[in-house]
Amino acid sequence: MRVPARSSTLDVHSGPSSVDLWRWRRPVRLAVLAALAALALAAPYLAGAYALNLLARAGALGLLAVSVAVLAGHAGLPTLGQVAPCAVGAYGTAWLAQAGVTTGVLQLAAATLAGAVFSALTAPVVVRGRGVTVLMVTLAIEELTSTVATRWRGVTGGSDGTFVPAPVPVWGLPPLADDGQTYRYVLVVVVLAVLVTAALLRGSPGRLLRATRDNETRMRASGHPVTRYLAVAYTGAGALAGLAGALLATAQGYLSPGDVGFTTAALVLLAVAIGGASSLAGAVAGAALIVAARDWLAGPWPGHAPLLLGGVFIAAVYLLPRGLAGLRLPVPAWWRREPGPPVVPAGPPPVVPAPGRPGGIPRPRTPLPAETGEPR
Repeated sequence: MRVPARSSTLDVHSGPSSVDLWRWRRPVRLAVLAALAALALAAPYLAGAYALNLLARAGALGLLAVSVAVLAGHAGLPTLGQVAPCAVGAYGTAWLAQAGVTTGVLQLAAATLAGAVFSALTAPVVVRGRGVTVLMVTLAIEELTSTVATRWRGVTGGSDGTFVPAPVPVWGLPPLADDGQTYRYVLVVVVLAVLVTAALLRGSPGRLLRATRDNETRMRASGHPVTRYLAVAYTGAGALAGLAGALLATAQGYLSPGDVGFTTAALVLLAVAIGGASSLAGAVAGAALIVAARDWLAGPWPGHAPLLLGGVFIAAVYLLPRGLAGLRLPVPAWWRREPGPPVVPAGPPPVVPAPGRPGGIPRPRTPLPAETGEPR
């Protein structure tokens, strides 16, 4: 007796397909993002002044981490030197504010341009290396920039730091008066910058960078100017870092060489490692987690911030090997189904090949005399 079949092929059902899971998880992810966006918008009404200041600084460092994620995760250039164009943009913003240029749009544009120019000048030294070489070269650039910021007292204020007046976001508006307004200003700029960066990475520029990261030899053999691609990516990441420097100066209202030193470079690289190497949202989330661990959780235990950061990093390595971006939403129990019995395919029974007869052709049988009508 043949078992009725639902299809003409073998169907062993072991649960929902990956497409079904993706269709289920996508609305949940959108709901989570919508909840986070609503929480970010409601933060000025829920948090105090200190928490808003931390959130604004986390947003600026998150944008700096996005520039590192573009280079490390998409272009394959791990870097410790993105604080150098960040310092250029931050001190350029402070100098413009002290000179009377208090319009935020102009400050952001100038900082972005300054970071891009600085990165374009240093790109020929960086993009020709790979791996540890890039780390060492960018670390040297960062140390040189930090040394200049410390010793050029006439522009940067040296180790004493410099004051950054509050900007006017756009023409016709009053200056930023409190931490809530500063937080909103930083939030809008960070969201717009991340959206533009994500749109570029989803297009042809992002595909070219990822192809270069995955197989640079094949890209060169195909005639692609790989060095030019990496130089453009490094310049664009420098523009993001310069913009982050302007936001950092505005969020803090004060700037010193320690804000753009090796500690910041290491923390930003740690934020990218925690959030996910190629995830822009993960980089911002990692920066927020680091700022919270360093400046908020360490408040009751003064002097233990490095210990907390080390614990956060170790926990992320063991519990989140792919970073925050690698988290997978659990599938509910009602969605999982037990595998059903195998279904026998419909149609005639398969022909079993006879021994010595290839191709599944049965061996011919000699007819009996009764079948042919011949006498025995």
